Amino acid sequence: MEELVKRARELGIDVEDLIITAISRSDPSNGLRLRLELARRYLNEAEDYVRRNDPVQASERAYKAAEEVVKALAEIHNLPEHQEALREGRWYTYMLFTASSKLSERVGEWVSLGWNTAYSLHVWGFYEAKLSTGDVEVALKVVKRMVDKFEGLLKTKE
Repeated sequence: MEELVKRARELGIDVEDLIITAISRSDPSNGLRLRLELARRYLNEAEDYVRRNDPVQASERAYKAAEEVVKALAEIHNLPEHQEALREGRWYTYMLFTASSKLSERVGEWVSLGWNTAYSLHVWGFYEAKLSTGDVEVALKVVKRMVDKFEGLLKTKE
């Protein structure tokens, strides 16, 4: 099984996302809870990488946390981007961007603020490796607020 997961990741397949999506089809509330748990895990890892002075890995984990929030909110609101991701079997970055824009109109600007901050970390912190730990630490606060707001939203839906 480990070899299968490793091979899937080498092919660019997000195994966790596939599993959560499958669970969400039969139990949407559990799928949303799993996305929140995953976002929290990524956020905790980002904070740990900041403490270890690794802004590159901290940036990517913060991005992944925001990605989970956008995916979950898109599912809650049954956005066309969510439906497209189900058909395609994966999310593309442009879909996350357009979903975050629509979600900002529906649930608040905190979605686009969190997403845009996370995307900047993804590009400038992870791919370009141009950000300092201090830069990442400031941006991480914005992503943390996004995850916290999403958690609060889920609690009101229960």
